[in-house]
Amino acid sequence: MSKYKIFYSKRFKKDLKKLSLADIELLSEILDRLANDETLELKYRDHPLKGGFLGHRDCHIKPDLVLIYQKCENDLILNALRISSHSELF
Repeated sequence: MSKYKIFYSKRFKKDLKKLSLADIELLSEILDRLANDETLELKYRDHPLKGGFLGHRDCHIKPDLVLIYQKCENDLILNALRISSHSELF
């Protein structure tokens, strides 16, 4: 059982419809790792965000496929907020 419960934003669900099956499978694997509080490999470039996204993190599922998420430590919730290209998100 995962340490964190995953919640998906409306926007995330909309973004998800644009992805290929292969991208969705890779994303699912990454979300499972994050929900189990595992450290991601360096190739995913997981890092905290600044500015308007302060308190959020992003990781690169593929070079131009970015997941924006937020972990709520107190409630053990992982909020999957967006998944899209870097240019579309920023």
